[in-house]
Amino acid sequence: MTFNLIITAVGLALSLAMDAFSIAIANGLNEPKMKLTRACGIAAIFGVFQGIMPMIGWILVTTVLQYFNMLTPYIPYVAMIVLSYLGIKMIIDGINHKCGDEEVSGKLTFGMLLVQGVATSIDALSSGLAMADYNTLEAIITAVIIAALTFIICLIGIKIGNIVGCRFAGKASIFGGAILIIIGLEILITSFFK
Repeated sequence: MTFNLIITAVGLALSLAMDAFSIAIANGLNEPKMKLTRACGIAAIFGVFQGIMPMIGWILVTTVLQYFNMLTPYIPYVAMIVLSYLGIKMIIDGINHKCGDEEVSGKLTFGMLLVQGVATSIDALSSGLAMADYNTLEAIITAVIIAALTFIICLIGIKIGNIVGCRFAGKASIFGGAILIIIGLEILITSFFK
Protein backbone atom coordinates (compact mmCIF):
# COMPACT_ATOMS: atom_id res chain seq x y z
CA MET A 1 0.00 0.00 0.00
CA THR A 2 1.48 3.27 -1.09
CA PHE A 3 1.26 6.77 0.30
CA ASN A 4 -0.44 7.89 -2.96
CA LEU A 5 -3.21 5.33 -2.44
CA ILE A 6 -3.93 6.66 1.06
CA ILE A 7 -3.84 10.31 -0.07
CA THR A 8 -6.17 9.57 -3.01
CA ALA A 9 -8.52 7.57 -0.78
CA VAL A 10 -8.65 10.37 1.79
CA GLY A 11 -9.26 12.97 -0.93
CA LEU A 12 -11.97 10.84 -2.48
CA ALA A 13 -13.52 10.24 0.94
CA LEU A 14 -13.55 13.94 1.80
CA SER A 15 -15.10 14.91 -1.51
CA LEU A 16 -17.72 12.15 -1.53
CA ALA A 17 -18.70 12.83 2.08
CA MET A 18 -19.63 16.49 1.49
CA ASP A 19 -23.19 15.74 0.30
CA ALA A 20 -23.69 13.49 3.31
CA PHE A 21 -22.12 16.17 5.52
CA SER A 22 -24.69 18.72 4.30
CA ILE A 23 -27.54 16.31 4.99
CA ALA A 24 -26.04 15.46 8.40
CA ILE A 25 -26.05 19.16 9.30
CA ALA A 26 -29.72 19.35 8.30
CA ASN A 27 -30.44 16.23 10.37
CA GLY A 28 -28.71 17.85 13.34
CA LEU A 29 -30.86 20.95 12.84
CA ASN A 30 -33.97 18.80 12.64
CA GLU A 31 -33.21 17.04 15.93
CA PRO A 32 -31.28 19.51 18.10
CA LYS A 33 -31.35 17.22 21.17
CA MET A 34 -30.20 14.11 19.31
CA LYS A 35 -28.45 11.53 21.49
CA LEU A 36 -24.92 10.43 20.60
CA THR A 37 -26.02 6.85 19.87
CA ARG A 38 -28.60 8.06 17.33
CA ALA A 39 -26.05 10.45 15.78
CA CYS A 40 -23.59 7.54 15.46
CA GLY A 41 -26.29 5.39 13.85
CA ILE A 42 -27.10 8.09 11.29
CA ALA A 43 -23.42 8.68 10.55
CA ALA A 44 -22.91 4.91 10.17
CA ILE A 45 -25.68 4.70 7.55
CA PHE A 46 -23.96 7.37 5.47
CA GLY A 47 -20.55 5.74 5.99
CA VAL A 48 -21.74 2.28 4.96
CA PHE A 49 -23.37 3.54 1.76
CA GLN A 50 -20.37 5.72 0.88
CA GLY A 51 -18.08 2.71 1.38
CA ILE A 52 -20.21 0.17 -0.50
CA MET A 53 -20.91 2.26 -3.61
CA PRO A 54 -17.25 2.66 -4.72
CA MET A 55 -16.79 -1.10 -4.28
CA ILE A 56 -19.82 -1.76 -6.51
CA GLY A 57 -18.40 0.69 -9.06
CA TRP A 58 -14.98 -0.98 -8.85
CA ILE A 59 -16.51 -4.44 -9.34
CA LEU A 60 -18.45 -3.23 -12.37
CA VAL A 61 -15.41 -1.51 -13.88
CA THR A 62 -13.02 -4.41 -13.28
CA THR A 63 -15.56 -6.90 -14.64
CA VAL A 64 -16.11 -4.82 -17.75
CA LEU A 65 -12.35 -4.37 -18.19
CA GLN A 66 -11.79 -8.13 -18.18
CA TYR A 67 -13.96 -8.42 -21.27
CA PHE A 68 -13.14 -5.12 -22.95
CA ASN A 69 -9.42 -4.58 -22.40
CA MET A 70 -9.31 -2.11 -25.30
CA LEU A 71 -11.20 0.39 -23.10
CA THR A 72 -8.35 0.60 -20.57
CA PRO A 73 -6.62 3.65 -22.14
CA TYR A 74 -9.88 5.61 -21.99
CA ILE A 75 -10.59 5.01 -18.27
CA PRO A 76 -8.62 8.09 -17.06
CA TYR A 77 -10.53 10.31 -19.51
CA VAL A 78 -13.89 8.89 -18.45
CA ALA A 79 -12.93 9.21 -14.77
CA MET A 80 -11.88 12.83 -15.26
CA ILE A 81 -15.11 13.67 -17.13
CA VAL A 82 -17.39 11.94 -14.60
CA LEU A 83 -15.59 13.31 -11.53
CA SER A 84 -15.41 16.80 -13.05
CA TYR A 85 -19.12 16.70 -13.88
CA LEU A 86 -19.96 15.63 -10.33
CA GLY A 87 -17.56 18.23 -8.91
CA ILE A 88 -19.07 21.04 -10.98
CA LYS A 89 -22.57 19.92 -9.97
CA MET A 90 -21.55 19.95 -6.29
CA ILE A 91 -20.02 23.42 -6.65
CA ILE A 92 -23.20 24.76 -8.31
CA ASP A 93 -25.34 23.13 -5.60
CA GLY A 94 -23.09 24.68 -2.94
CA ILE A 95 -23.34 28.13 -4.50
CA ASN A 96 -27.14 27.83 -4.75
CA HIS A 97 -27.49 26.32 -1.24
CA LYS A 98 -29.89 28.06 1.10
CA CYS A 99 -30.29 27.30 4.78
CA GLY A 100 -33.09 24.84 5.34
CA ASP A 101 -32.91 23.24 1.86
CA GLU A 102 -32.40 19.77 3.30
CA GLU A 103 -34.48 20.22 6.39
CA VAL A 104 -37.10 17.63 7.01
CA SER A 105 -39.93 17.97 9.41
CA GLY A 106 -40.44 15.62 12.32
CA LYS A 107 -38.18 12.85 13.55
CA LEU A 108 -36.25 11.00 10.87
CA THR A 109 -37.35 7.41 10.34
CA PHE A 110 -34.99 4.59 9.44
CA GLY A 111 -36.51 4.48 5.95
CA MET A 112 -35.87 8.19 5.45
CA LEU A 113 -32.28 7.74 6.58
CA LEU A 114 -31.77 4.88 4.12
CA VAL A 115 -33.10 7.06 1.30
CA GLN A 116 -30.71 9.83 2.37
CA GLY A 117 -27.83 7.34 2.49
CA VAL A 118 -28.52 6.07 -1.03
CA ALA A 119 -29.17 9.54 -2.46
CA THR A 120 -25.93 10.98 -1.09
CA SER A 121 -23.83 8.00 -2.19
CA ILE A 122 -24.93 7.60 -5.83
CA ASP A 123 -22.00 9.73 -6.97
CA ALA A 124 -19.69 7.38 -5.03
CA LEU A 125 -20.68 4.60 -7.44
CA SER A 126 -18.88 6.38 -10.27
CA SER A 127 -15.75 6.73 -8.15
CA GLY A 128 -15.18 3.05 -8.96
CA LEU A 129 -13.72 4.46 -12.18
CA ALA A 130 -11.03 6.16 -10.13
CA MET A 131 -10.18 2.76 -8.64
CA ALA A 132 -10.14 0.83 -11.93
CA ASP A 133 -6.47 -0.16 -11.71
CA TYR A 134 -6.59 -1.09 -8.01
CA ASN A 135 -6.22 -4.68 -6.90
CA THR A 136 -8.82 -6.15 -4.52
CA LEU A 137 -6.96 -5.20 -1.34
CA GLU A 138 -6.40 -1.61 -2.51
CA ALA A 139 -10.10 -1.27 -3.45
CA ILE A 140 -11.21 -2.61 -0.05
CA ILE A 141 -8.79 -0.33 1.83
CA THR A 142 -10.06 2.66 -0.17
CA ALA A 143 -13.69 1.74 0.55
CA VAL A 144 -12.96 1.35 4.28
CA ILE A 145 -11.19 4.74 4.40
CA ILE A 146 -14.15 6.33 2.58
CA ALA A 147 -16.64 4.72 4.99
CA ALA A 148 -14.66 5.65 8.12
CA LEU A 149 -14.06 9.26 7.12
CA THR A 150 -17.69 9.66 6.02
CA PHE A 151 -18.79 8.39 9.43
CA ILE A 152 -16.55 10.91 11.23
CA ILE A 153 -17.50 13.79 8.92
CA CYS A 154 -21.23 13.07 9.27
CA LEU A 155 -20.97 12.82 13.04
CA ILE A 156 -19.28 16.22 13.04
CA GLY A 157 -21.96 17.52 10.64
CA ILE A 158 -24.76 16.42 12.94
CA LYS A 159 -23.10 18.15 15.88
CA ILE A 160 -22.53 21.30 13.83
CA GLY A 161 -26.21 21.22 12.86
CA ASN A 162 -27.10 20.91 16.54
CA ILE A 163 -24.91 23.83 17.53
CA VAL A 164 -24.23 26.25 14.70
CA GLY A 165 -26.80 25.90 11.94
CA CYS A 166 -26.62 25.28 8.21
CA ARG A 167 -24.52 28.24 7.06
CA PHE A 168 -21.51 26.01 6.39
CA ALA A 169 -23.31 23.30 4.36
CA GLY A 170 -23.05 25.11 1.02
CA LYS A 171 -19.34 25.80 1.48
CA ALA A 172 -18.74 22.10 2.23
CA SER A 173 -20.38 21.15 -1.06
CA ILE A 174 -18.19 23.66 -2.95
CA PHE A 175 -15.07 22.25 -1.25
CA GLY A 176 -16.12 18.66 -2.06
CA GLY A 177 -16.76 19.55 -5.69
CA ALA A 178 -13.34 21.15 -6.03
CA ILE A 179 -11.68 18.02 -4.60
CA LEU A 180 -13.56 15.77 -7.07
CA ILE A 181 -12.35 17.89 -9.99
CA ILE A 182 -8.76 17.81 -8.67
CA ILE A 183 -8.90 14.00 -8.29
CA GLY A 184 -10.25 13.68 -11.85
CA LEU A 185 -7.39 15.80 -13.19
CA GLU A 186 -4.85 13.87 -11.09
CA ILE A 187 -6.09 10.56 -12.55
CA LEU A 188 -5.79 11.91 -16.09
CA ILE A 189 -2.38 13.52 -15.59
CA THR A 190 -0.83 10.49 -13.86
CA SER A 191 -2.10 8.22 -16.67
CA PHE A 192 0.32 9.99 -19.02
CA PHE A 193 3.28 8.90 -16.88
CA LYS A 194 2.43 5.20 -16.55
